[in-house]
Amino acid sequence: MNIVSERTTRDLTGSIQIERQDYAKRGRYVGTIAGEHGISRLEYRRERDDLLVAEHTETSESFQGKGVAEALVRRMVEDARAEGFSIYAQCSYVDEQRRAHPEWADVFRTFN
Repeated sequence: MNIVSERTTRDLTGSIQIERQDYAKRGRYVGTIAGEHGISRLEYRRERDDLLVAEHTETSESFQGKGVAEALVRRMVEDARAEGFSIYAQCSYVDEQRRAHPEWADVFRTFN
């Protein structure tokens, strides 16, 4: 297991912790809430140096409705802006978030 980049951040409320595990061709964002049992993941693959494909998001039942999955997408958008890559939303949840947040259009790629 070769971790290229690992960084933990907290969301605005401070309760959701997000860790990015970035490997050569694949990676994931992992969200947890301190003191609560559960996990949320956003899996991606690196299509090119400048393009990540958001493939799948899953959230424990105990975390549903708590904003953890949205926080993962928000973190991916922040990383895209900071690191200069684009996101393609293959995952239906990430695509729903893309549509709900037009202010993120600068980092999302769509292919028709």
